[in-house]
Amino acid sequence: MARRRGWGGQPPVDDDEASRRIVSTAVDLIGRTGSAISIADVAESLGVIRQTVYRYFPSADVLMKAAAIASVDDFLDRLARQVRGIEDPAEAMTEGVVYTLAEVRRTPHLGILLTGTYPNVHPDGITSPEARAFGMTMIRRFDVDWERHGYDDDALGELVEYVLRTMQSFFVSPGNPPRSDDELRGYLRRWMGTAIMAQTRRSASN
Repeated sequence: MARRRGWGGQPPVDDDEASRRIVSTAVDLIGRTGSAISIADVAESLGVIRQTVYRYFPSADVLMKAAAIASVDDFLDRLARQVRGIEDPAEAMTEGVVYTLAEVRRTPHLGILLTGTYPNVHPDGITSPEARAFGMTMIRRFDVDWERHGYDDDALGELVEYVLRTMQSFFVSPGNPPRSDDELRGYLRRWMGTAIMAQTRRSASN
């Protein structure tokens, strides 16, 4: 294993620890700055040269994606608290989308996970396996009895895709001027909420 310099005087014991410390530093930097970070930013914070970080993460996008994944559990815990007690699927999803969009504005690494890149949205990122898995994990944290509302696994998968595509539209073009959170709630309840409840009505008629 190549000799490592810097690291605050405490070099990692192995490559796994080095990778974890790089990701942790990236998460901390994003949390403090609220914006995307570079390989140089992380290297400077760790006291190492850029090539050391590149050894583990070949690009800033790859590092941002790793930071996003590392932060998912914390975000999902906050989201679950935000929607706790909301049993109506349209209301829960509306609140979840509003909260997620606000969090992405504050923490760009979530945008990496949901869109594949940040701030320039990759057209296929929103339907990537990572984004879909994130979406499924997100809605399963809601206090919604999805089965009672007519949603089986296939329908939930389609709902996740629909909601991810809806959020993508706001990533790409938030509006001019952007809607306030309350205005966005009203908009989503009226249009997205109607689509979500259509599955409930369809299931009841069968």
